[in-house]
Amino acid sequence: MTKEEISKLTDAERIEAVASRFREIIELLGEDCSREGLVKTPLRAAKALWFLTQGYRMDAQSLMRQALFEHEGSRIVIVKDIEFYSMCEHHVLPFFGRISVGYIPNGKIVGLSKLARLVDVFARRLQVQERLTAQICRAVSETVDASGVIVVCTAQHLCMKMRGVEKQDSSTTTVEYSGIFEEHPEMRDEFFRQLKS
Repeated sequence: MTKEEISKLTDAERIEAVASRFREIIELLGEDCSREGLVKTPLRAAKALWFLTQGYRMDAQSLMRQALFEHEGSRIVIVKDIEFYSMCEHHVLPFFGRISVGYIPNGKIVGLSKLARLVDVFARRLQVQERLTAQICRAVSETVDASGVIVVCTAQHLCMKMRGVEKQDSSTTTVEYSGIFEEHPEMRDEFFRQLKS
């Protein structure tokens, strides 16, 4: 199926096409999709994957613009410990954790829930943690026109726990920042101090 053909499919048709591929995969693994426990599995798996990748069908900037407000002041705004679930683009296995976002307003603030929703826009895609962190930082910086943005993400990856090196206690932290946070290390220090408080 070409990209053009895919673009003409309805959501329901796409989900059914994904279910068909899941059916093939399950059978290639050696299972029988006609047995009781697996009859509906391809469709359930397709619907789950559709939900877990809904970020492809969301627009970060329009989401953020729904709740932009004029505001003078606030040295720093931090929303911390936003939980997220994503799928590793290398193995299509889950990774999950928490993201904290800080920004310095420059005349505008964004509704706090929009930052949590923004995390989902980028997490609900096939991802790598490094890109996820950078995309959130860039989206806040561009949409809010903040003087500086900082994002820290700590996650656990099932591709490291269930396969490969199988290290159960490992976690990964990524940090991305711009503007004042890039130019003034003391602002980064302030952000991390606030995260610990």
